Parts: sequence; C-alpha cells; structure tokens
Amino acid sequence: MDDLITAAEAAKLLHLHVKRIQHLARAGQLPATRFGRKWLFSRSKLLASRTPDAPHDEPMGALEISARNRIRGRISSIIADGVMAEVRIQVGDQEIVSIITRSSAERLRLNVGDAVFAVMKSTEVMIAKNQ
Repeated sequence: MDDLITAAEAAKLLHLHVKRIQHLARAGQLPATRFGRKWLFSRSKLLASRTPDAPHDEPMGALEISARNRIRGRISSIIADGVMAEVRIQVGDQEIVSIITRSSAERLRLNVGDAVFAVMKSTEVMIAKNQ
C-alpha cells in the first residue's frame, strides 16, 4: 500500500496537470486503478514507465502537439546565462540549437544526455541543395 499515490501526487511526480493524469488513466495510457471515484497509481510503475529505454515513441503517450515536425535527439550541452538557455541537441551527425528561457529549461529539468524532441512549428519550410 505504501506504493499507491493519488492523481495529484502522480501529477506532481510526472510534471503534468492532474486533469491530464486522469485522462491518461481513463485512456489506459497510465498504469492506474479506480477506487471508488478516485484514481490510484503505483509510484514504482509510473517511475518505470518514465525510463528512457521504455519502448514508447513518445514518453507515456503524453506528448500531444499539433506540430508535425518533431525530431528526436539527445541534449549535448546546455548553457544557461541570465534569463535564457542555449540547448544543443545532437541528431545523428547534425546538431540543432534552441534558445529557450532558463525557467523553461529548469521546469523541464533538462540535463545533458536527456532524450528530447526538437519541435519546429512554421508556416514555411525551405529546402536547399548543392548544385
């Protein structure tokens, strides 16, 4: 019984809104048990489902976003200075550099080596080719 936590505790653990946690539980995307009107979650199962080696295209199916241009990579460096942070993401032999707020980097708890998605949202995509 020590392993069971409430939806609010699960939301805090996974850094999601409690309503999102309840939705994922109803959809069967999170390991949960219904007890009366409340959802109960196994802390150990939730933590296990967060591991980077888990066979999910998106962590726990929680990444829902309208942008179609998502590229998976690993953080190679983070330089936080003042209110901004430069995050370098290694994608194969290429590198993507993103400038985000320092508070966003801290809220996401980004660390070198983390698997992440670089998400591009634009109305136009240009293509270049050497001739």
